[in-house]
Amino acid sequence: MKWTVLLFAASALCQAQSFSTGQAARAVIGQKPFTQQDPGASDKLLGSVGGVAYANDTLIVADSNGIGGTPLNQRVLVYRNVSSFVPDRREPVPQTEARCPSCVGTATNVLGQPDFYTTELRAVGQNTFRTPTGVAYNGRYLAVADSDNNRVLVWKTLPGANQANADYVVGQADFKTALPALSDKGLRGPTNIWLDSANGLWVADTGNARVLYYGEVTQNGQAAKFALGQKDLNSNQQTGKFPEYVVTAESLLAPTSVYSDGTRLYVSDLGNNRVLIWNAIPTRNAQPADVVLGQPDMTSSVANHSEKLCPTTGNDADGVALYPSRCAATLNFPRYVLSDGTRLFVADAGNDRVLLWNQIPRENGVNADLVLGQPSMEVNQASDSANPEGVAATDSFRTPTSLAWDGQNLYVSDTYNRRVMLYSPGDFALPLTAVRNAPSPEVYARGNVVFSGTIAKDVNVSIKIGNTTVLKEDGTVADPREYKYTTVATDTYESLIDTFLTWINDPEGGDQWVRATPNKAFNSLILTARDGGLPGNNVTIATVIDPAEATLVATASGANLAGGQNAARIAPNALVLILGDDMTDVTIGAQDMTKPLPRELGGVQFFVDGVAAPLVSVSPTRIVAQIPVETANGTSSTGIVRSRRQNGSYTVSTAVGIPIIPQNPAVFSDPSLPLTPGLAYHSSSSATGTVSVDGSVKGGDVATVTIRDRSYSYTVQTTDTLTIVRDNLVAIINANDPEVEASASGTFQRIRLRARVPGIEGNGIPFAASANIDAQVIMSAFNTALCCANQAGAVITEDNPAVPGETIVVLAGGLGLVSPQEARDAMTTGQPYYGPALNDATEFVSSLVGGKTANVLFAGLRVGSVGIYEVHLELNPDLPTNPKTEATIAQSYEVSNIFTLPVIAKQ
Repeated sequence: MKWTVLLFAASALCQAQSFSTGQAARAVIGQKPFTQQDPGASDKLLGSVGGVAYANDTLIVADSNGIGGTPLNQRVLVYRNVSSFVPDRREPVPQTEARCPSCVGTATNVLGQPDFYTTELRAVGQNTFRTPTGVAYNGRYLAVADSDNNRVLVWKTLPGANQANADYVVGQADFKTALPALSDKGLRGPTNIWLDSANGLWVADTGNARVLYYGEVTQNGQAAKFALGQKDLNSNQQTGKFPEYVVTAESLLAPTSVYSDGTRLYVSDLGNNRVLIWNAIPTRNAQPADVVLGQPDMTSSVANHSEKLCPTTGNDADGVALYPSRCAATLNFPRYVLSDGTRLFVADAGNDRVLLWNQIPRENGVNADLVLGQPSMEVNQASDSANPEGVAATDSFRTPTSLAWDGQNLYVSDTYNRRVMLYSPGDFALPLTAVRNAPSPEVYARGNVVFSGTIAKDVNVSIKIGNTTVLKEDGTVADPREYKYTTVATDTYESLIDTFLTWINDPEGGDQWVRATPNKAFNSLILTARDGGLPGNNVTIATVIDPAEATLVATASGANLAGGQNAARIAPNALVLILGDDMTDVTIGAQDMTKPLPRELGGVQFFVDGVAAPLVSVSPTRIVAQIPVETANGTSSTGIVRSRRQNGSYTVSTAVGIPIIPQNPAVFSDPSLPLTPGLAYHSSSSATGTVSVDGSVKGGDVATVTIRDRSYSYTVQTTDTLTIVRDNLVAIINANDPEVEASASGTFQRIRLRARVPGIEGNGIPFAASANIDAQVIMSAFNTALCCANQAGAVITEDNPAVPGETIVVLAGGLGLVSPQEARDAMTTGQPYYGPALNDATEFVSSLVGGKTANVLFAGLRVGSVGIYEVHLELNPDLPTNPKTEATIAQSYEVSNIFTLPVIAKQ
């Protein structure tokens, strides 16, 4: 049931061949990988792009913009034979390279510059631009809005050579002038244009607050036939009206695009924060629009007009209605509008999103059906305070400025991310967080209530559980739910735990925020959030004892549950679980992880940035795969599932964004269990201990390890490193000690000591570490004696528990890249790791077990396995007995799922 809720909460499943809210782009033009954001210019690299247009298997891109994005490359690129690098969406992605086969597009020629690498601002002429912001191509004519030259250049056929001369100029009398003007032949900062099927030219004359229609251009300086937004061709009704601009069905204010599907005309009226629709192609000056989007009526122009267009989110403390910042009906500086004849797309630039209506709206202020670039209608993740650096992603934009449609794919000009994104509909939708850490697909927040003291009758014991995100109508946090019990004389801690356990977990009226699990050995009730991830941290817990002087004590672990983490942020080389619905018709179990993994399994492929990812298992609702190591140089990837169905047809999912971070550790566990025992093993059949070599090197220092009464010393040389000191001590011990052998540990400069004789006979062998007085090298023994021999490789269970001071092995995923370079070079996507056994996760791994630090002796790739890491933990010797000892591993700010270990202190 948990996964069902996730699927429908994250993304509503769409009908066949549909876009879905929040989906990612399928491919990218202009950057490699998707999120690179490199400045510069070449036949493959774009700057801060503006307009895009498509016709006859050709894409046109204006590589400049008028909104402050850099660099301005002052050029227009032509991409012929688009189908050669953008195949049909159901076709497999050609495996042309290891990193990003979905990073596509090599321009065939450039206009405005002599070659692909020159970006000079040139004098006005027949083949130069000054901020080309818009392009139009109808398969015959090509037009470019040369904005800062106050003109439109027109080619009668698509140029095949670099820096080809235009045939005509509109807005100026000739190719040598660039003056702004308000007249039937003048233009002021035109932003975008449109060419209809009869070669008729429409121009969004932004600076003159109008849209002009010229018909087919046949001469320089041609006069427009009529103007929308103005009463005639020589007037601007907005002049002198600041700040009370004219807002009517007949007016425009800084229009930035015009588009027609052959039946209707659409204009993005930027300054009025609206899109206007004419249900028939206009034929005269100031012809009024029929429908407005983004506003409740034709006389409103408020950016994100939430109070009129959005449902209320409640009331504040004074009873005043509250509204979201934006919703499905609002617009903020819309810069482009496009229709495929059935659907309508709007580049809502100020909200960093593209809105989609599945049918052309016929009423004012209608809600959009879907949004691209955002996970929901109310969010703007591009300007979120959590994204201060403007980090790019495969499912977001920073100011989309133009759109194009090729009959199957939507091209979005993503100006500040310096790229053109290509969106395709899917046969089925993947949830927004479909790709998750396979070892632990959810990381749940937890807390507990511990009972202590003396139980007497007639004491009221309350546990209160709430959520800080649930508000009353006045905007304050809703009262928590109280579970209240009055004790009787026969009560015990166990009976108290059982009572609350029954109430909280009642399938009919239990708690909506948490589930409860007993830990009676600790007189504790463990509370685990029902919702995985960060939302679980919003759950509050509190206890009340009445009367206050009662000797019974109930202590909550904190005011909130803690530990909820985002399992949908993925590290390179990680094993991932893809969640969905009806992704395939087959079920094939897990492949042997000690052998190379297939890139297709049961007709299923999972593409990551176009790379066919290695597959572990497939089923209709769950696919396990590996994220390519090569994604390490990006911050976000795109994932697509392609499946061969039993009838021989193929289906393809919508693309899903995969946030890529350097590491996100996860311990292998079973997500269906209330408590998730980590996959952990006893490390050694012989007793072990640890010595740490720290400090710094000074020639003449003497480092010593003593075993019983046998001392082994090494005199430090001036050219030594701590690693050399450690390795020399290891060699000396191995050559001389009859009871103990030594080895280097993978983390820091540590020496692992192990009894030569397996079994409990080695337990208790004393050892110590020291250095001479005034030495800079620091020698520390973590224990005083070898301990804890068990059966190496035996799973830790309640029948065979861990003991304090023992070294255990935990299997994990998501630890990211490893060092040294030799080990990094041995990381090959889909292949078992056979690099150096002594390798380290690049980001240091720490651990808490039972609330105490566990020494991490090794954290790196497991030799002979695909995507699996080992973490060797030396448990604190002072851990108390607890059959449900909670443990985590962490790297930087990323903390793993909470897993549990039975730990029994020897008496």
